[in-house]
Amino acid sequence: MALTADGKVAAQALAFEEDLVLFDTETGQGEIHAQPREEIEYAYRALVIGTRDYVFKCGFKKVLVGLSGGVDSAVVAAIAVDALGAGNVQGVSMPGPYSSEGSKNDARELTTRLGIELITLPIGDVFGAYRKALAPAFGAVSEGVAEENIQARIRGNYLMALSNKFGSMLLSTGNKSELAVGYCTLYGDMAGGLAVISDVPKLMVYEMANWINRERELIPRATIDKAPSAELRPDQKDERQLAALRCAGPNPEAVY
Repeated sequence: MALTADGKVAAQALAFEEDLVLFDTETGQGEIHAQPREEIEYAYRALVIGTRDYVFKCGFKKVLVGLSGGVDSAVVAAIAVDALGAGNVQGVSMPGPYSSEGSKNDARELTTRLGIELITLPIGDVFGAYRKALAPAFGAVSEGVAEENIQARIRGNYLMALSNKFGSMLLSTGNKSELAVGYCTLYGDMAGGLAVISDVPKLMVYEMANWINRERELIPRATIDKAPSAELRPDQKDERQLAALRCAGPNPEAVY
């Protein structure tokens, strides 16, 4: 941008895009090109160009996104499509024993609307094998965080295997609110080459999803409206889990 001596903006380039702007230092006249109309658009455009630059400058052409049917992964997929083009984005659905039909349907519908490829790799059999192998060591101890995190780590292994096999960068989908309290799994949903929305609080994720849908519904309405859940055990709701973390303070088991 260019400013006059009294501090007025006399010329300004497009936000988050390469642009050419002319400014006359004699007259103080210049071109002011169109700018985003609201703050959420600034944030979204910043994430798009940040993703594009990071992926390309690291030598990648394509990306993978694990799609749970939730709003976080949906927003990351939409950002990836805007950054790289639908043909360079692959969605991966990895339903487990506690995945709802609604979540599975939402993930499929999202890929149809975004025009990206979807691979479905269930984790149930592998999770069963883990439980069987660990049964002698776990003994009679009731199921809990360990079994939840095993599911997340199976998914992380699937995604990294696809990334290694086909040379696509894995985009992780955790938001700032989750990361701040440790509501995530090391080597599971934290796996990836770029954490696209790791500086975006959960409420802004919802705001961003609605902005993405401003002209047509790319992210299924059900994805935005339903109560968020990791779906790693029966009747799990993120709101109850996060409230418990806030009351109890940092919980190492949440990430380990």
